[in-house]
Amino acid sequence: MISPQFVKPYVKGNKNDANDAEAICEAVGWPAMRFVPIKSIEQQDIQMLHRVRSGLVKERTALANRIRGLLAEYGIIIAIGLVKVRQQLPDLLEDADNGLTMAAPALKQCRTTQSPVMMAQCDGCDKQAFIPHSCGHRNCPHCQHHESQQWLDRQLQKQVPVTYFMLTFTLSEELRPLAWQQQRIVYDLLIRCSWETLNTFAQNDPQLQGKAGAISVLHTHTRRLDYHPQVHVVMPAAVIDTDKRQWRTKTSKHGKSCLFNHKALAKVFRAKLLAGIREAGLELPTCYPKTWVVDVKSVGGGDKALVYLGRYLYKGVIQERDIIACRDGLVTFRYQDSKTKQMQTRTLPGTQFLWLILQHVLPKGFRRTRSFGFLHANNKKLLALLQALLKLNPIKTLLVMAKRPQIKCPCCGGAMQIVKTRIPALRAFGLAPSG
Repeated sequence: MISPQFVKPYVKGNKNDANDAEAICEAVGWPAMRFVPIKSIEQQDIQMLHRVRSGLVKERTALANRIRGLLAEYGIIIAIGLVKVRQQLPDLLEDADNGLTMAAPALKQCRTTQSPVMMAQCDGCDKQAFIPHSCGHRNCPHCQHHESQQWLDRQLQKQVPVTYFMLTFTLSEELRPLAWQQQRIVYDLLIRCSWETLNTFAQNDPQLQGKAGAISVLHTHTRRLDYHPQVHVVMPAAVIDTDKRQWRTKTSKHGKSCLFNHKALAKVFRAKLLAGIREAGLELPTCYPKTWVVDVKSVGGGDKALVYLGRYLYKGVIQERDIIACRDGLVTFRYQDSKTKQMQTRTLPGTQFLWLILQHVLPKGFRRTRSFGFLHANNKKLLALLQALLKLNPIKTLLVMAKRPQIKCPCCGGAMQIVKTRIPALRAFGLAPSG
């Protein structure tokens, strides 16, 4: 075995297999050539461990630098070094006046002894109890279950009796750093350009040629919690022609359901998004792919697709039950591999896991879900008229709008009513509830 650096001086002309083979033959015949000794299995194992350790150290250093860079944008400077980050990060998360996002403190204090409490009183036995407040943050895995169910019920009430499709518009990997730096602008462009693309295709399609409808949801994560911005659009294969007052649906060809060609969608979406980025005054990277990916999939009546999209809409990027271990500074969570459909686990240091969660917190006030076309809230009367003409009453196919679960009295089992909220924890636990 010969090291490549000793063979390179013998290469003649451009690099190809023939020139490489000739150079190797000449290098072997050189009397003073130094050869690489063959390693034993034990030596190869030790080398593998060193390389794995070196890679982990690099990832740890890169993570610390990303945290320092993010804090620097808020005017918070941490000295170079992993030890400094570990020492100062907990205090920064505790400080409510440093201007950082409220996601981390909110998730940390949710339903704990540090959070404010509310007083509940039983209607039957007058028993009083203090109950910790939930943080209400849309990225908290504890909270927002009721809001998520209400959103799903509202979307299901908009259903029409046609085939639905779920289309996924994915941002190119080369544009993700730009999306991270300019989240509000790029995320908004992603949602708007995906809808404008579908609306253009619906107006030009021979079977449709009308006003389409769609429900868009922005996701920024993969199942491994990596940063991967994408827009999921649930769209019925139908339009409304308001001029001719007609309802048109798209029929399948040769027994296969097809909405639009995914390659044509990708080309138009790419052009619209790049044009929108330029108009916003942002600088595009020097290199980005010419071919983008748009996935088109038939989802039947659309209810299962909406359930899938609503799963993480108001409950963060991971469910609490998927965090299976947290010990020795390491967090292990499980996820389903999208290709094999098998459950996999991923173990990370606590700081890196926290970073995976917080990098998906959206800018304040940004709406990750939007409705377009005849499914927009401004078209409620039109949609109700359409459902009446099609003899569809979605309310009959749904359960009654779910109400918040009642708080049960620990003494008599009766319903308890909230009589006071936002009580400071120190004050609340300094009082003794009656009963």
